[in-house]
Amino acid sequence: MQTSFSPSQLADPHVAEAESILRKCVHCGFCTATCPTYVTLGNELDSPRGRIYLIKDMLENGRPADTEIVTHIDRCLSCLACMTTCPSGVNYMHLVDHARAHIQKTYRRPLLDRVTRGVLAAVLPHPGRFRAALSMARLGKPFAGLLRAVGLKPFAAMLALAPDHVPARSASAEPGTHAAAGTRRGRVALLSGCAQPVLKPGINEATIRLLTRLGVEVVLPKGEGCCGALVHHMGREEDALASARRNVDAWMGEMERGGLDAIVITASGCGTTIKDYGFMLRLDPAYADKAARVSALAKDVTEYLATLDLPAPERSPGLTLAYHSACSMQHGQKITRQPKLLLAKAGFVVKDPREGHLCCGSAGTYNILQPEIAATLRDRKVKNLEATGAALVATGNIGCITQIASAAKMPVVHTVELLDWAYGGPRPEGVPDQAGTLAAAE
Repeated sequence: MQTSFSPSQLADPHVAEAESILRKCVHCGFCTATCPTYVTLGNELDSPRGRIYLIKDMLENGRPADTEIVTHIDRCLSCLACMTTCPSGVNYMHLVDHARAHIQKTYRRPLLDRVTRGVLAAVLPHPGRFRAALSMARLGKPFAGLLRAVGLKPFAAMLALAPDHVPARSASAEPGTHAAAGTRRGRVALLSGCAQPVLKPGINEATIRLLTRLGVEVVLPKGEGCCGALVHHMGREEDALASARRNVDAWMGEMERGGLDAIVITASGCGTTIKDYGFMLRLDPAYADKAARVSALAKDVTEYLATLDLPAPERSPGLTLAYHSACSMQHGQKITRQPKLLLAKAGFVVKDPREGHLCCGSAGTYNILQPEIAATLRDRKVKNLEATGAALVATGNIGCITQIASAAKMPVVHTVELLDWAYGGPRPEGVPDQAGTLAAAE
């Protein structure tokens, strides 16, 4: 793609990076076939190619974002299926992230949108606030329909997604060290996260149990927090970079104290962002090298488990499951084989659903900010998952778990919980055993 940026524009390293990405696009349109919003809406401007044209025009002319650009950029899920499809290596992720930061700086959103985004940014990255909000949401659930009827759709979506029960705070969310059983084979840091330990603390509990049984010491560093993905994808770049710097400091401290073989992440959306810290902080001389080291150590839990010499599982569940590959896993991190191979080795029969490349509609806060499109994608995903005839769904991202479980008739469980069960841990809640009975609620 030809560009016409001026030398003064290209003096800005962010614009220069955007220009180098734009020049790789050859207009082929392969991305349209795998873009969830284009497949759903059929509008060229809701495809990666269409958005690239809009971003190019905005940046080349050095103008603020307008309503049309914001509408179509906001509809992008950042699922990154286009990057898997693109034959030219266009880094759409970095381009759309820059566009969102430009929108945040140059466009004044309508009041409801500003309030919604402000609430999400102030609550979701903070576990204490999120827990309190979910407790209050239980009281507001009966009014979700009323809020939707009066035009407060994002808040209605928040209430609809809120669980009926908020699990108790888990020790797995507290800083500390969990010793390896027997001879220590490795030492890793585990990202506690923000939303996941509130919604599903059992995921990190299962991770700690499984890794320590395998001889891996697990540390949860003091000072670590939200990875920054939620605010990053809303264009709040300074907030995202502050989160990245805080986590880099926490993990570098652990590297210096006892060394780390990996930074293990159980939410693939967080993993995609942390693996990008090196790029995000490349212009910060105090953090560029450290961030690159952190990104190099970041691994999804299944990615790390695949490097270990696993013993034979203690039980063979024999259940048939449908594996939902989160977009941040298959497109963002290019992890496709390891989770399915681990599950098969653990005794599960693994099935791939149709249209596995398409997003479920969760995408961080997308199912709140764009509830209609998200619901359409969710229903399409659930239909394909249920068509496999599987007894349950396995996936590696808390957003997908919440989104799919809101409509699916079968349990949706994190991959690591199933692996923990096969290797000696408790059966995850809601999962049938070979006899078809269900695990009791915790």
